Amino acid sequence: MQTGLYVALSSQMALEKRLNTLADNIANANTVGFRSTEVKFDQVLGDTKPSKVSYVSEGEEYLNTGNGALARTGSALDFAIKGNAWFNIDTPGGPALTRDGRFTLTETGELVTLKGYPVLDAGGAPIQLNGGAGEITVGADGAIHQNGVQVALLGLYEADFSSGFVRYDNSAVMPAAQPEPVVDRFDVGVMQGFLEESNVNAVQEMTQLIMVTRAFDNVTALMRDSEGSLEEAIKTLGGER
Repeated sequence: MQTGLYVALSSQMALEKRLNTLADNIANANTVGFRSTEVKFDQVLGDTKPSKVSYVSEGEEYLNTGNGALARTGSALDFAIKGNAWFNIDTPGGPALTRDGRFTLTETGELVTLKGYPVLDAGGAPIQLNGGAGEITVGADGAIHQNGVQVALLGLYEADFSSGFVRYDNSAVMPAAQPEPVVDRFDVGVMQGFLEESNVNAVQEMTQLIMVTRAFDNVTALMRDSEGSLEEAIKTLGGER
């Protein structure tokens, strides 16, 4: 009977983690460039005799790498990435990757995010432009031109998130593994005048949230009933009746 309680408890821990990720996904359904978080659960076998008991692992988070829809803005400093790559930005917490391409220029010509974080080139250096040097155009390869002359190159990076990651400022992420610049990839490019929307399907996430909440409540009720049965069994075997 106690084994059943342990199994139910492991289930609740897994469901709670999934509830948290679903709530975070829904909260960022309208966040530019946001990639949703999914959770992978595994079966864990307990060494109980005469038979093994299956528990639920706490779950491992991973990023949903599906692209969000593209929205045309027409702004020269709005960028979307085609394919599986990221912009690299320099934050107070260190370099971070983002799909949010809403950039702007400082008074000194530095290309920064809306929060003022410098945008980095392929070499990891801040991108410096001349705000008075003419129209800014960006090619599919990320090359930035002013008056027909290439002045900088937007850095596009790829990363392996299987070793873990942490989020930074909603849509940005910091992978545990070192990201690498994208080189000679025809399936990756930059689109000027566009932004990528969140890849969260709000309706689907809400449906899953309701289902997981109900499952959590059902497990709670099961644990309550099991605990009551255990108490009754102890009373009976103890001779109180």
